[in-house]
Amino acid sequence: MSLLTPHLGFFIWTLVAFIVVLLLLKKFAWKPIMKSLNDRESNIAGSIATAERVKTEMAQLQNENEALLAKAREERGQLLKEARETKDKIINEAKEQAKVEANKIIMEAQAAISAQKMAAITEVKNQVGKLVIEISEKVLRRELEGKEAQEAHIKGLVDSVKLN
Repeated sequence: MSLLTPHLGFFIWTLVAFIVVLLLLKKFAWKPIMKSLNDRESNIAGSIATAERVKTEMAQLQNENEALLAKAREERGQLLKEARETKDKIINEAKEQAKVEANKIIMEAQAAISAQKMAAITEVKNQVGKLVIEISEKVLRRELEGKEAQEAHIKGLVDSVKLN
C-alpha cells in the first residue's frame, strides 16, 4: 500500500518540477505555440473565407452561364424562325413568279395559235379563191354548145382538181 499513497516530499518535488517546466514553457514555448496556433487559425479562417468566396463566384458563374445558354437558345429560336419565314417568303415569291411566267407563256401560246389559225384560214380562202378562178377560167375559155355539156365539163373539172 505504500506504493499507492505518495510521500509528501515526492509530491512537493513533483509539484516544483511541474511549476519549473510550466514557467519554462511559458517563458520560451508558450508564445511560439500560441503564435503558431493563431497563424493556423487565421490560415484556416482565410481558407474557409476563400472557399466561400470561390463557391459564391462559382454560383454566380453558373447563373451567368445559364443566362447565356438561355439567351443563346432564344437567339437560335429567333434565327430559326427568321430562316423559316425567309424560306416561306422565297417559296411564295417563286410560286408567284412561276404563275406569272406560266400565264405569260399561255397567253403567248394562245396568241401564236390564233395567228397560225388566222394564217391557215387566210391560206384556205386564198386556195379556194384560186380554185374558183381556175375553174371559172376554164369554163369561160371553152364554149360549149349545150347546158348539159357545160355541166358535164364543170363536173369533170371539179373532180380533177386536187385540194391541197
